[in-house]
Amino acid sequence: MLELYGHPFSSYTWKVLIALYANGTPFTFHSLDGENPDQATAYARVQQASPMGKFPLLVDNGREVFETTAIIEYLALHHPGAAPLIPADPDEAICTRMIDRVFDNYVMNAMQECVDETIRHGSVSPETQARVDERVTRAYRWIEGWLARYAMPDSVSLIECAAAPALFYADWVTRIPDDCPRLRGWRAQLLAMPAVARCVEDARRFRHYFPLGAPDRD
Repeated sequence: MLELYGHPFSSYTWKVLIALYANGTPFTFHSLDGENPDQATAYARVQQASPMGKFPLLVDNGREVFETTAIIEYLALHHPGAAPLIPADPDEAICTRMIDRVFDNYVMNAMQECVDETIRHGSVSPETQARVDERVTRAYRWIEGWLARYAMPDSVSLIECAAAPALFYADWVTRIPDDCPRLRGWRAQLLAMPAVARCVEDARRFRHYFPLGAPDRD
């Protein structure tokens, strides 16, 4: 049985959960939410598994896999399902991995600067907000153009696993602008997918953890 260590409100935990849910892959979830009676043991396992001790962590018969993209690659190889996650065609697989990096690095990690500053200081400075808005909006507009030529799969791929949590949270920090209608529509489409909607609902009770507020619109 697979084991996943993470938090229901964590965007990167979502990224892996979406892949597992989309394929109906059996697993045990060790939630690091403060309510798990085995919290201390689970936390210690995560801490020793990787250099920075971050979740999510996948364990498969004692084999530990960390970093979300690597976890999804592992699932595609060792626990395949109806959703292929990684395209079989090598060139398509390269493009999929490239777009995965766009969402992790230029959307999720970019907007995280506002979240981190709020946690440290209680608010976001106008300078930081402006810098994040510029970077994230630039990414949004690039993705808007890319969507015009993206052949969306019938099932979840690594791209959807990365895009759904990134766009869910980033839109709370920097709204998707009116000149990105494809991206706005795709975000709504992603959040309506059963695997993603399950993550949204399971995390709803933790929204008070988000330091910039939790819009009721999602």
